[in-house]
Amino acid sequence: QVQLVESGGGLVQAGGSLRLSCAASGRTFSSYAMGWFRQAPGKEREFVAAISWSGTIPYCTDSVKGRFTISRDNAKNTVYLQMNSLKPEDTAVYYCTADPNIHSLRAGRFGAYWGQGTQVTVSS
Repeated sequence: QVQLVESGGGLVQAGGSLRLSCAASGRTFSSYAMGWFRQAPGKEREFVAAISWSGTIPYCTDSVKGRFTISRDNAKNTVYLQMNSLKPEDTAVYYCTADPNIHSLRAGRFGAYWGQGTQVTVSS
């Protein structure tokens, strides 16, 4: 069982930065791939980024490549999403997820465990 709690969301102007954090409970954190999804109003939840259990294989969706970076610290049971050069279209609720299979996350399939989400709002 893994419990996830996101933090770091907020209101930022276009071009600004935010760093999201996701703290996980459970001793098996390091055995899970971790990911971030987001859901904008009126839209379906979409894949943003994922990282392997070791942290050596990160992935980002094309729309955020070069702007977002996913990383993890297994000693702190935490995964991060550094978001730079934010755009109004990045506005969404961002969810942290954990799953044994990183390829499943990359394919956009929902992970086994989810956090409650954190709101990111980018003003123009």
